[in-house]
Amino acid sequence: MPFNKPNDSAIRDVLTSAKVIAVVGHSDKPNRTSYQIAQFLRKVGYIVYPVNPQVQEIDGQPSYPSLKEVPSHIDIVNVFRRSEYLSEIVTEAIAINANTIWAQLGISDEAAAQKALDAGMNVVMDMCILIEYLRLIRV
Repeated sequence: MPFNKPNDSAIRDVLTSAKVIAVVGHSDKPNRTSYQIAQFLRKVGYIVYPVNPQVQEIDGQPSYPSLKEVPSHIDIVNVFRRSEYLSEIVTEAIAINANTIWAQLGISDEAAAQKALDAGMNVVMDMCILIEYLRLIRV
């Protein structure tokens, strides 16, 4: 059974209830989409933790090698890694009791989505968090 995208109301609830977002695959390069979207999320009031084992810090903020190193409860795990990494990221997100797994545009994995749903998580895949925020929150 294919994964069904959540409706606007469910996405709006995820975005308005969240305070802390971990950006997995957060780049330290300002021209990269993950960097730009993370900056936007900070600007609109979210606490954003970079998760990237290849980078020590981004704009003076520590970058964490994995979700379990992040020193706070995570509401949304926003994923900027290729689809083949989603299952492993979902497993990590479940282990830390994150509320939502959000895979950016072009990123999805049916089995990983089902694993997250079975664990009681909200799941958004193949959707851009910035586009959805602008569409549903900034109306």
